Amino acid sequence: MPLELQRIKVLCFDVDGTLSDTDDRWVSQLSRFLRPLGLLSNRYDPVFVARRLIMMLESPGNFLYHIFDRFGLDGIMAHFFSLIARRDKKRPANFWLIPQTRQALTRLHPHFPLAIISARGETGTTAFLDQFGLTAFFKSIATSQTCRYTKPFPDPVLWVASQMGVKPEECVMIGDTTQDIRAGKSAGAQTVGVLCGFGTEPELRRAGADLILSCPGDLVKVLLTSLVE
Repeated sequence: MPLELQRIKVLCFDVDGTLSDTDDRWVSQLSRFLRPLGLLSNRYDPVFVARRLIMMLESPGNFLYHIFDRFGLDGIMAHFFSLIARRDKKRPANFWLIPQTRQALTRLHPHFPLAIISARGETGTTAFLDQFGLTAFFKSIATSQTCRYTKPFPDPVLWVASQMGVKPEECVMIGDTTQDIRAGKSAGAQTVGVLCGFGTEPELRRAGADLILSCPGDLVKVLLTSLVE
């Protein structure tokens, strides 16, 4: 079903695969590692192989994170990754930004309060936002360490709604995975699936996405056109 535009008060964005081009960065890094295997065949495509490997690992990885989260062990994982991030703090940040993201946030920000809901830890989320100067766009930021449970549980969506002083059903959860859609739906929010990560249109629709867009930049046309009208 289409979005009910009249009840939208807050836009909640996932980070990895939605604002941050994490998947393509991982593919680029892995393909460089796999490139020497091209000596075995002239039909070998390291980029294709890298993307397939990451796609194969994504579902088990999400399942493992879900199990850790369900038993309250996600804090251990977050602490581990925070230690790694602090160790590498002297290195320059190396995130990639989804094309047209800054332009979209600049256009949307005056009309809708914006929030971050990420399964990434606080250190990594902050590093991404700081690298591209995006922090000021967001009134509320929920990471994997903010609530007892993170996505696909509704907890971070409910927390953001409370922080922003709105009802959960007045929020829109925007993300590239079924975890994002499930979290939004279970909280009572509307949901938008974006295809700039590894989530596919069929699986996002099966999860209950109210709208599918190619990238977050497309929200400008969908939401701001209705305001003009």
